[in-house]
Amino acid sequence: MQKNFRPHPNSFKNTFCVFQEVLPDAITGLKIQFESKAGSTYYYTENGMYRISNHWGRLANSKWRLVAMEPETVSKTKIGFAAWSEFHPDNAIEKLYYIQADFDQNTVNYQHKNNPEYDKEAVLRTSFETTKRIKQIRNLQQLTSWAKHFEEDIDVLREKIITELIFTEKTLEEIKREI
Repeated sequence: MQKNFRPHPNSFKNTFCVFQEVLPDAITGLKIQFESKAGSTYYYTENGMYRISNHWGRLANSKWRLVAMEPETVSKTKIGFAAWSEFHPDNAIEKLYYIQADFDQNTVNYQHKNNPEYDKEAVLRTSFETTKRIKQIRNLQQLTSWAKHFEEDIDVLREKIITELIFTEKTLEEIKREI
């Protein structure tokens, strides 16, 4: 039988968290402890939170992301788990975020500075600055028109420019001029 564990109602306001997708058997025997107006259900345990939802990302005043299983499950509704230690403070003022790019998968995402994997090399930025840089990086990843004036291979160019966007304060224009 599940012991009723209840975090403080304001524990999740203004937080950043990355949930890992889990299979339905992970919540077998657990009781729903909260259901949001948007239809998400929450299960609290001593170790962390399970959330069942069909929407992830910006939620009211928090940023909660789901890392999907490989191969991805077909259901649009996903079950995610996050340990309590994975919830980090979020605000618009502090430089809390850094950017990670996966050149093999052609993806980019942001992480919180409290992530134990943060090597302190990528530049920390506010959420606004981070969003702006990610948009620039995604344009570089998805578009080709920007590269027509360069002689170098586009994949090599992408990696050079994106790396500079992550690890320096230089603007995109400055980086392009230097190449």
